[in-house]
Amino acid sequence: MSYRRGQFWQPDVTVATVVVRDGKLLMVEEDVRGRRVLNQPAGHLEPDESLFDAALRETLEETGWHVRLTAFVGAYQWKAPDELAGGSGRHYLRMAFAAEPVSHDADRALDEGIVQALWLSPEELHEQHARHRSPLVWRVVEDFLGGRRHPLDALHQMP
Repeated sequence: MSYRRGQFWQPDVTVATVVVRDGKLLMVEEDVRGRRVLNQPAGHLEPDESLFDAALRETLEETGWHVRLTAFVGAYQWKAPDELAGGSGRHYLRMAFAAEPVSHDADRALDEGIVQALWLSPEELHEQHARHRSPLVWRVVEDFLGGRRHPLDALHQMP
């Protein structure tokens, strides 16, 4: 696709959080376009929101867990096939963070579409790769398990 003068394109900026407790990963089971899929707690960056605040908010809204960010895992770019993106072939830029659980609000209602938050071992998650919302799910986990961590101050939000 080409763009004419005055037009611009931008990807959907999303955040995702890898939260580990007792060797298990905090995951979200959700209904997306008629499929029940697995994902990290993840979602879109909102206007005037920092990446850090977005990661904390999405984790809480989708799982009921308050977490503390510990590292930046990486930035991931992906173009969704039309059939997965509702026919639009959307482009995503995912900013992935590592976090540790702080406290759980078991009475908190989870976001619409979220079936449940669950803890899975890396092996259990990998075995269910056909149910991953996107290839980014395992790639982020694989990088995290491989030790990829960058200090949070690698990201800057300008006032």
